[in-house]
Amino acid sequence: MKIDLPLKGFLTVVITALLTATALSQDAKPKIDDLQWMAGCWELSVPQRNMTIAEHWMKPAGGTLIGMGRTVVGGKTVSWEALRVVAGDAGIDYIAKPSSSKEETAFRLVKWSATEAIFENPEHDFPQRIIYRKGSSEELFARIEGNRNGKVSGMDIPMKRAACG
Repeated sequence: MKIDLPLKGFLTVVITALLTATALSQDAKPKIDDLQWMAGCWELSVPQRNMTIAEHWMKPAGGTLIGMGRTVVGGKTVSWEALRVVAGDAGIDYIAKPSSSKEETAFRLVKWSATEAIFENPEHDFPQRIIYRKGSSEELFARIEGNRNGKVSGMDIPMKRAACG
């Protein structure tokens, strides 16, 4: 069977392009700017519980996203946490310092895309996984999950864009 030279050339280009794309995707490392979709002020209001959960994230700069979270119930702040997403030589870490803890906890970015970031720390008591997903430009979905007292549990936090300030 004889293959025309133009088809051979076309096949060579296609195969080369596929091999190059595969190699690039395997070598791709996330950059802090890949998570810029997290930036903004986000809120979940739960009127029946008189509760508001809010997160405020600054846009990435200097290899870091800086954030803060707060839960208000009945007009009183019941918890807060300082948050950072930091790019280092070993990867990207989500670092949380809740008001109920003297220690910071780091979670490593293990999976990411243009609309999702999954951070894990299997050694942490709860949660072991923190997930952020971009919805529309007005939505940010957060989820914490893991093993708590021998049972798998999780909490979804579907937030809407809120005014900053």
